[in-house]
Amino acid sequence: MSDLTLILLAAGEATRFERNVKKQWLRIGCDPLWLKVVRSFEDMGLFSKIVVASHPEEIGYMRRFGDYRFTKGGGSRQESLLNALEEVDTELVLVSDVARVCVDRDICLRLLEAIEGADSAVPAIKVSDTVYYEGRPADREKFLRIQTPQLSRTERLRSALRTGKIHTDESSAIYESGGKVVFVEGDDSLHKLTFSKDLRHLPCLEGKGPDTDISFTGTGYDVHAFERGREMVLCGVKIDVDYGFRAHSDGDVAIHALIDALLGAAGMGDIGELFPDTDQAYRGADSGRLLEEVVGKIRRCGFDIVHADLTIAAQAPKLSPYKESMRERLASLLGIGSAFVNVKATTTEGLGFVGRKEGVAVSAAATLKFHDWTRP
Repeated sequence: MSDLTLILLAAGEATRFERNVKKQWLRIGCDPLWLKVVRSFEDMGLFSKIVVASHPEEIGYMRRFGDYRFTKGGGSRQESLLNALEEVDTELVLVSDVARVCVDRDICLRLLEAIEGADSAVPAIKVSDTVYYEGRPADREKFLRIQTPQLSRTERLRSALRTGKIHTDESSAIYESGGKVVFVEGDDSLHKLTFSKDLRHLPCLEGKGPDTDISFTGTGYDVHAFERGREMVLCGVKIDVDYGFRAHSDGDVAIHALIDALLGAAGMGDIGELFPDTDQAYRGADSGRLLEEVVGKIRRCGFDIVHADLTIAAQAPKLSPYKESMRERLASLLGIGSAFVNVKATTTEGLGFVGRKEGVAVSAAATLKFHDWTRP
């Protein structure tokens, strides 16, 4: 099929999923859920192009998983779809949500057959339960539950969405713009993953889960020179000396090394990519806040933090009185037990810039595992 594009919408915040991990980043083996869905469509052999709408903060990470076209999602589903449509040059476009996990080739083929003479073809299921509308029983035969994927004529969909009115799906936008919508028989297997409890109703995920037998270790290293007249903060703890670190942010060299270790374990780049020192927004920034942001990002993308270990090389100041509070502060920022955080302090026996008391060097290691979403 050379005249059909797939758009997969995977840019949502998943706020109703009620877990730290976003549903699109649940792991099946080692693959994120969004990638499983893309590959299921890809294996159908129907599409000349696949476009994935991604959260702006995750698009770079998504690109590491496959050679697809990615577009930045917007503040709403409709905005994300309009952005993705800019990449579409085929007559027909099939739109699906990553939340429709169990994709079906037969339904896609039925949609392609039904679109002849129509502007939109959508899967629909009849309502079998008794229905009330505004407090009164209603005729359930008049109700349909609409599903995705939905097939549309590209230009018709594009113009329907540009009216400015917000729609919950493609069919309603096309219908309200005067287009013709036809229905094909849907399937209960296309159950939408919205809440955590919906995981029980997805047959294609039955017996599957993340590979919990592997772990990921990253390392980080950073140095900062001393500067008089600045406050010193190490591992999020204030050190009682009259000098601090020369840096764009607050200069917490230990947290900077730990951030790099976490990003390395997750395969997400480095601290300079996320918080560039050319960005004035991070001037004087609290490194603890930056670490919390990284921790949130890592968890949303399907990881749990297992362990962290830091070695601080400092001829000065003396750090032994602070090591316990450092460990507890880092554990709090990482959201793990303090028994799984280790902080070591050493000198360089007078050697190098550290030995000359010109600055501090820190090396860090962090271990991650995939979040096991199969456990209650």
